[in-house]
Amino acid sequence: MHDLGKGITVVTGGAGLIGSAVIWGLNQKGFQNILLVDEDNPSAPKKKNLENLSFHRQLNPKNFRELVRCKSQDLQDIHTIIHLGACSSTTETNVDYLNDNNLGYTQDLCEFSIESNVRFVYASSAATYGDGSHGMSDQEPDIRKLQPLNLYGWSKHKFDLIAKERSWDDHIAGLKYFNVFGPNEEHKGHMRSVVSKAYQQICETGKMTLFKSHHPDYEDGKQMRDFLYVKDAVKMTIWLASDEQVNGLFNLGSGQARTWLDLGYSIFKAINQNPNIEFLDMPEILREKYQYFTEANIQKIRSAGYNQPLLSLEQGVMDYVQQYLQKGERLGA
Repeated sequence: MHDLGKGITVVTGGAGLIGSAVIWGLNQKGFQNILLVDEDNPSAPKKKNLENLSFHRQLNPKNFRELVRCKSQDLQDIHTIIHLGACSSTTETNVDYLNDNNLGYTQDLCEFSIESNVRFVYASSAATYGDGSHGMSDQEPDIRKLQPLNLYGWSKHKFDLIAKERSWDDHIAGLKYFNVFGPNEEHKGHMRSVVSKAYQQICETGKMTLFKSHHPDYEDGKQMRDFLYVKDAVKMTIWLASDEQVNGLFNLGSGQARTWLDLGYSIFKAINQNPNIEFLDMPEILREKYQYFTEANIQKIRSAGYNQPLLSLEQGVMDYVQQYLQKGERLGA
């Protein structure tokens, strides 16, 4: 096993949804020797995510990357890097930016980690699976057949391919997060989960909206996603970071696809209201690239030894709505 308490743990993207939640999870285990890498903007909305967390130091991504590239002595006590920082917008169109910020940055950190004997865990993405026509198994030996549907997905897939080609994946763990939702995502605006957006919508209008289906095999609201509560994502992430013998790509999801209607009903139940759901036409720009079904096969992480139970969609939504959204709280409060 890899002792996370032995040295400094770096969490990039540490002010974001999963990053700040991972720091919260590390704090829950008594770890505070954490280097948080994220933009240090006092007025940024995600700054609120850090108010109740304990960490040793914060650096902005540019400065941290420079220290990594010159192999600075300031980094000699780093024991683990959990790399979650990236541009996660599925509508980003700047290829050069994505190649540098998502692909190049990850390469720099990976090379440093392998050379320095530092445990490296990084966020790949379920977006690498594209429309799912080639399956969504993290045990597929030939990942070259995968065809992401957007540039963000490609920026993640390119690194997975390089890691496999150079056998880096024998020493590192890549995490393919599915639809993660939960506290500390309010800064994401239109990119935050439907739970967060729908809760606000219901409070303001008494109803929530979902996209109509434009696929003959799926009724309105019956499009399916694998929803993972952020607290389970944290447990899985920290477990993988704690075992340097468990390497390769891993799906992080619930393992069970659920419909958008299931999600909507769960939200209304959490606030003790009768469901009131309205369907809207999906924008043309989304129709060709819309995923109608995602489901994580999580047998690989289970076979590797992760045996903790996962919260159901209803349990996760209930906790999120009642303990955080209704109270205006963040993790750690």
